[in-house]
Amino acid sequence: MLLVAEEVDPKANPAAPASGTVLEAKIERGKGIMTTALIQNGSLRLGDTMLVGEHYGRIKALYDYTGKRISEAGPSTPVAVSGLDGIPQAGEQFRVVDSEKTARRLIEEAREAARVTPTGRGRGPTLDEFFARLLEGEAKTLNLIVKADVQGSLEPIVTSLERLNGGEVDLEILRAATGAISEGDVMLASASGAIILGFNVEADPIARNAAAVEAVQIRTYSIIYKLIEDVEKAMKGLLAPTFEDVVIGRAEVRQVFRIRGVGNIAGSYMRTGEGRRNAKARVVRNSRLVHSGTISSLKHLQENVREVKAGYEFGVSLDGFEEFQPGDIIEFYVSQRVEV
Repeated sequence: MLLVAEEVDPKANPAAPASGTVLEAKIERGKGIMTTALIQNGSLRLGDTMLVGEHYGRIKALYDYTGKRISEAGPSTPVAVSGLDGIPQAGEQFRVVDSEKTARRLIEEAREAARVTPTGRGRGPTLDEFFARLLEGEAKTLNLIVKADVQGSLEPIVTSLERLNGGEVDLEILRAATGAISEGDVMLASASGAIILGFNVEADPIARNAAAVEAVQIRTYSIIYKLIEDVEKAMKGLLAPTFEDVVIGRAEVRQVFRIRGVGNIAGSYMRTGEGRRNAKARVVRNSRLVHSGTISSLKHLQENVREVKAGYEFGVSLDGFEEFQPGDIIEFYVSQRVEV
């Protein structure tokens, strides 16, 4: 690197608006979305509007490599930034624009330029249906969109999936990024006939509604090898009938109670749908899956109940989990067989 630097003699202008490369991005408790970036030109300051791909935001805090808060950083400086509205992908280029309005306009222009011409709405494929078409000689390419919680998980997943290529069936990853599954992911999957795979992430409510309308399949996993195994089986024609989780209700944890001999109870409010005693539940915090398991108790006004409808307050406890926090989302779900 030193020899190349001597030969190329790179220069930067500290007075220019900042631009550079994203190194890593993740959600940190108490700080929100933190983006680590390397400034390659210009200077980055508090209050600047940063644009990275489809994400933007006004910089609320800047940290140097030691974690100390700073107000400005110049060229060749790594910084951690707080303020973006989403989690960008490592390797994406960032730049500073004059306002959030400009950022939104540039994002819309980029989306319009990349938009695929609609071919009419239809039912999107599932892994089982891909297997069926494979047997009939129709399917030769499996399109995927991969989302993961952090870059450290995304990279090995993508690498493992790419190793499956080389046979009679091609695998194409249309998008691989960190963060929750978004409406944009669903619309891309709908336009390209792709399947969305999520690792330790969930789809936001808008994305789930869009997936239902566009008939796009979203499959989420908490174990990498299971994700790879399902894709490999679909490509080799070995995928057996599967079951998918269908969310029947979502509740918000308002307060956590400690009951002697029982443990922590999540005092919650049912926002949509319903919660059932015989269903399963998962805890989602900041769009990340924290726990998934069975329900040990469901109470309304001190009485054990079999179900709770939207608009009611209730208490719930889960087997093997007590680390509830106010603001957590509890999703009640049931397993349904995926029809081929």
